Amino acid sequence: MSNQHKDIEIATAIYTVNKHAKTALDNQPLYTLKRLALEKMIHTGHAKKLGLHFVKNPRYSQQQSAVVIKCSDYYFHTLPKKEDFKKLPHLGHLDDTYRNPRRKMSLNLAKSILKDYLDLECSEQSTNKSRLTPRKIYEEKRKHERFKKNSYFYGH
Repeated sequence: MSNQHKDIEIATAIYTVNKHAKTALDNQPLYTLKRLALEKMIHTGHAKKLGLHFVKNPRYSQQQSAVVIKCSDYYFHTLPKKEDFKKLPHLGHLDDTYRNPRRKMSLNLAKSILKDYLDLECSEQSTNKSRLTPRKIYEEKRKHERFKKNSYFYGH
């Protein structure tokens, strides 16, 4: 599989996980999976941070910004780090006319693709469904040297 097709497949998996996370009761593992995948895509040069957007419905009625990340032909938002405010330009308000491409992928397939991409181990054969918790991901990340320098933030 070529790099471009693999990037599209991973971006579609991130899109699917993000779409399901917005309506899930326990969305934290899904957002963590999204965040880790985007961090790795940025680290390997397959995704790029473009700038900052104002958040449409900020918490506590305060103005907030989100980082815009371009991954293949998709755009994603994550919470900014301190250095993002210094390095990235502010793009103003979100463009409501643009929509990400709609591609169909099951949530299980999307999670499987992202876990393979991130080299995360998962035991799906257990009778008790193993969930990807932030603690498990943190422990798994510590095994990999390239993630030791990244900060821990949750993307939305």
